[in-house]
Amino acid sequence: MQPKLELAAITDEFTPDLEPALDAMAAIGMTGAELRVVWGKNIMDLSDGEVKRAMELINARNMKVLSIASPLLKCVLPGGPEVDTRFQQDVFASKHTFETQPALMERALKLTEMTGAKIIRVFSYWRTVEPEKCVDAVCEAVTKLADQAKPHGVIIGLENEHACNVGTAAEAKVILDAVQHPNLQLVWDPANMLVAGEDPFPAGYDLLPKNRIVHVHAKDCHMEGHTPVWGPVGTRRVDWKGQIAALMRDGYKGAVSLETHWQGPNNNKFEASVICGWNLRGLLAA
Repeated sequence: MQPKLELAAITDEFTPDLEPALDAMAAIGMTGAELRVVWGKNIMDLSDGEVKRAMELINARNMKVLSIASPLLKCVLPGGPEVDTRFQQDVFASKHTFETQPALMERALKLTEMTGAKIIRVFSYWRTVEPEKCVDAVCEAVTKLADQAKPHGVIIGLENEHACNVGTAAEAKVILDAVQHPNLQLVWDPANMLVAGEDPFPAGYDLLPKNRIVHVHAKDCHMEGHTPVWGPVGTRRVDWKGQIAALMRDGYKGAVSLETHWQGPNNNKFEASVICGWNLRGLLAA
């Protein structure tokens, strides 16, 4: 059976080596790619020539780039509350800081032109011990990014990320309600909310403005204390069957994109992503 929503993946969840990653994705039936780390480099740091080579490989497989999975606003907010050290800060080969954010956004916009991506994924600064005190700064930052994206026909996709100040659906709703900008939407990641300590579905999802969800990330885990234990999609704590059914019911038209995280059998991340990819296809076809 064919997936009822577009099936995609962050390519480096298979391998940072783009060609075998794309081959594995195509074999599963994935038609969308998110670019984050390619050939060992963060997507923001690829040369124009490397981006063109990547697009040749993607186009040759009749796939398209859905999102630039940038590290925008994945940095410390100057003058903000103390950073919450309980959460692992994944940087994915990014070395960018608060001071480099303007240049980062310029590059992200150039990458959308080169790849055809319609979404730039962003964050909300590294999570502090008082995230509610960062709301104004996050709103200011994402408003500026959305204003910059609008002339380019690009969406700023704010991801709920447990290691950042917007980690839950409730925290995402605060920002989305405050910034009623058509070019600011949500990248919904249920597992990230679970790691943040709350139930993503149905409780979290029910809080969200459904028309502001532009993209969905799929991974799965259960919690042991404050530590996530990752596993095959559809086998852990996130109710993916229910979540996908709700997305369909509510008219979601975007992609569901694999972000494996599970290290797999014998620490074989490539095999883990193949397993999770097929699991996700089955969930989307049910």
